[in-house]
Order: sequence, then structure tokens, then C-alpha cells
Amino acid sequence: MERLQAAIARAREARQGGGADAAVRALPAAGGSADTDSWSALPVYQPERGVFEAARLVSMTGGRDGPAFDVVRTKVLHQMKTNGWKRVAITSPTAGCGKSTVSLNLGFSLSRQKDRRTILCEADLRRPSWAKMLRLKQKHSFARVLTGEQHFAANALRYGENFALSSTFEAARNPAETLHGGMVPEILAAIEEEYQPDMMIFDLPPLLVTDDALAFLVHVDCALLVVAAEVSTVGQIDSCEREIAARTNMMGVVLNKCRYSGPEYGYGYGY
Repeated sequence: MERLQAAIARAREARQGGGADAAVRALPAAGGSADTDSWSALPVYQPERGVFEAARLVSMTGGRDGPAFDVVRTKVLHQMKTNGWKRVAITSPTAGCGKSTVSLNLGFSLSRQKDRRTILCEADLRRPSWAKMLRLKQKHSFARVLTGEQHFAANALRYGENFALSSTFEAARNPAETLHGGMVPEILAAIEEEYQPDMMIFDLPPLLVTDDALAFLVHVDCALLVVAAEVSTVGQIDSCEREIAARTNMMGVVLNKCRYSGPEYGYGYGY
């Protein structure tokens, strides 16, 4: 808690000294020197045998479906680097589009790039799913991090040397209020200052179900929309794009659950 308060104080000083976005701008450039002690202090995530297959984390198991997520990873990295973005939100129009699966696959795909540090956070505080998908035993809560109740290190795990994930064990009581809390900008800046990730990814709730995601979009540089083939409508996608564009940059749309990819795509998935 003391480390969190100290980091927040430093972030607040940076903001006061240079305007509204000074804390974010003051962060070291991508690839800068991270606090290696902070990374090494994070508990290690050691997945049980078969957990990746059961959770459909194909970016780790390889095979014919894995390269599709590597393509998404490369396109995301290109846009992030081109535009100088560091934070990306992943959301969907409604539930069941596969945004959490896409978020985890993107995160684990990025973990294979050893020269980049990635932090992945479960910000779907109303219906969290990672604990079940990854068979996590720890009762971590990214909500407690956002409210300043606990330090990020107490609610995160490290996979390899360069990938950290903060899950949410159970639904938060006031998800929208938590995501829109006044301390959120400083807490996110404090995490970036301490861990210096090249990218932070936030798995947000669906856009058209509650105002949870709307409350948080102002804290990210861009958003990726995951839509489900034969489920998401054109009207829903248009509505989501307008909502995202009103608050941050629209990075793109991922078509998920497509069963009709032709052989020209080569790997059977329609991402």
C-alpha cells in the first residue's frame, strides 16, 4: 500500500506540473528500463496442464488457429506504435462475443515477444471470467486496484518475464462507479510508472449492456471491438463505433466465431 501511495503521489506531482495528461506523457518511452524488482516480485502463474486448450487459448498452444491471433497482434502493435498509444480496451456490443477469449489470446501472443512488456487487466467487473478460464486459485480483484484499496502487485500474476495479468475473482458491487472513479487516472499512471509496460490491455464489459465500459473508455488510447458472426448486428456495430469514437480512438473490429472462412485464409478461423 505504501508503494502504491508513493507511486500515486509521484504521478500526481507529474500531472500538476504539466497539465491534464502530463502523467501519461511523462512515462518512459516503450522499451525503457523497467523496475525489474517489481516484475520479479510478482507471483508466477503456472497454468495447469490442459488449461490453455480448455480455455481456447490457441495463441499458446499453436496449431492451425494460433497464427490468426498473431496477425491481430501484429496489426495492433503496428497501430499502437504508429500512433504512440499504450493503452487499448477490448470490448463487444453484447455478451458472448468472445472478447475475453480474444483479450487473453492477444495477451499470451504478446508474451511470446520477449522484448515487450505487456500488462493485461480484467476490467469486466460485473461478469468476470478469467478465474474460471485460467483455473486461478488467487482471489485477485482488479477492482480493488482501481479503488486504491490494494496494490497492483497484490492482484497480479506474472507469466514468463514480460507478461502480467490482473484478474477479477468475483463481481464488484459498483462496477460503473469503480471504473469511473476519480483515482483511476492516477492509479493507472502509477502502474505504468512502476512497471513501464509497452502496452496495457483492458478487457472491458460489453458496450450496449451497461454503462461500465463507457465510463472507462476515456482512460485508454484506443479500443478494439470484438463482434460475433451471425450474432452482432450492423446496427449494434455502428452504435458501438459511435460510442467509442466519442471517447477514444477506434482501432478496429475483430470478427469472431466465423465458421465460413475459406481455404484462402489457410487456418480455419475467421478472425
